[in-house]
Amino acid sequence: MPTITCLRGDITTETTDAIVNAANSSLLGGGGVDGAIHRAAGPRLLEACHELRATTLRDGLGDGQAVATPGFDLPARWVIHTVGPNRNAGETDPSLLASCFTSSLDVAVERGARSVSFPAVSAGVYGWDANEVARIALDAVRRHSAPGIEEIRFVLFSPALLDAFERAAG
Repeated sequence: MPTITCLRGDITTETTDAIVNAANSSLLGGGGVDGAIHRAAGPRLLEACHELRATTLRDGLGDGQAVATPGFDLPARWVIHTVGPNRNAGETDPSLLASCFTSSLDVAVERGARSVSFPAVSAGVYGWDANEVARIALDAVRRHSAPGIEEIRFVLFSPALLDAFERAAG
């Protein structure tokens, strides 16, 4: 079982092997965590995402799925992009949200990562309650078999998100 920690911080400065990007289906950047990661990683991240869209992900990345790119100018070796369900658009299935975390861990294992940092996927502009995201995320990573993963961090940008994750962590 990997060590799981919750902390307040900036995911773009994490030194884990991989960081998870709460992306939109286009993979071409956006606001919040997605925009911050794209800015910090530099223009080659957008180029890599364009390449994915031109080849294997012509229709974009589906909700609950994950795909990796290099981290480029980030301290992390990889960025794992996942698309969370948008509660504001009626996407309310908790298993789809859980899949963001488990699919990201699967991709991390495929890349040989030993440590992964997650944001609170879907807790921002996608409208999910922070407490619900925390409970689903922690349950998903605790139950999921991710051979080789030694450390999972939830890196949260606000005191309210950190509080929700710490309460869910028990």
